[in-house]
Amino acid sequence: MKVKAYAAEKAGSELTSFEYELPKLDKEHVDIKVHYCGLCHSDLSMINNDWGNSQYPLVPGHEIVGEVTAVGSEVKGLNVGDKVGMGWFSESCMHCNQCMDGKQHLCNDSQATIVGRHGGFADHVRGHWSWVTKLPDGIDMAKAGPLFCGGITVFNPIVLSGVQPTDKVGVIGIGGLGHMALKFLKFWGCEVTAFTSNKAKTDALKAMGAHQVIDSTNPEELKSIAGSLDFILNTTNVKLDWNSFIATLAPQGKLHTVGAVLDPMEIPAFSLISGEKSVGGSPLGSVALTRKMLDFCVRHEIYPTVEEFEMKDVNKAISHLHEGKARFRVVLKA
Repeated sequence: MKVKAYAAEKAGSELTSFEYELPKLDKEHVDIKVHYCGLCHSDLSMINNDWGNSQYPLVPGHEIVGEVTAVGSEVKGLNVGDKVGMGWFSESCMHCNQCMDGKQHLCNDSQATIVGRHGGFADHVRGHWSWVTKLPDGIDMAKAGPLFCGGITVFNPIVLSGVQPTDKVGVIGIGGLGHMALKFLKFWGCEVTAFTSNKAKTDALKAMGAHQVIDSTNPEELKSIAGSLDFILNTTNVKLDWNSFIATLAPQGKLHTVGAVLDPMEIPAFSLISGEKSVGGSPLGSVALTRKMLDFCVRHEIYPTVEEFEMKDVNKAISHLHEGKARFRVVLKA
């Protein structure tokens, strides 16, 4: 099958029209006609080869929702015509301990949708049936794409860390990831603190679910909530004064990062030891947890706040995100 797509020919280049041929569909794979695809900051990192693993020409796009157009003979649970989604991962080995334990996202042999293969800035994309998730009835497809990367990235830590509805929690950085975390935690039942460097967002953040907004650049505001939070989720990818945030944690509190901070996180040992505090991190989440997240979203009408662009305007959309203008996720309509 010939696929029409948009690809970067080299690191940092604009995307141009690109066609490639998919081989014959094998027995365990699924072809998806793309309806919408989110534009994630990870797509920018891959276009620019920030992580050193990009291969060109590169077709980005890993927040895909669409319709199944073909299934292999051994595909399970999916049929032609099903509305589905696929995120950062498109395949895993399905026999290692992690896969057998339902933690496919931790498989050492997993395949990322846009690493060494072509993604969803295209009219079709292919994936293994196990990572192609059927959408629940009633979901808004135009807003569902970002849930398959940004959404599950912030939903997983809530479950992984055992966050309780009675907990007091904080979210650092209210952008593409952070604003979804606010919405999830609100309906989880938590008392939510939003940490931001832009207090002008206060009303908007409270509308999303924050009970209070703290200026992350103001030491006095940080001190005012010292020892009060059970859990903090960091969604930023920049170097911060981590010890100041550790100080806001209650005993046995946890700072969890999903932001890809490239600089070492400098945290004095006694900041953790004295209150039995901990620091952790995680990638996305399992297939089963993704399904649960989607059901949770439909039940409570939780969606990312999105701006929609036509697929043909992909470079305009990329510039919009790169310039920090996105409020808060960008979705491309095929």
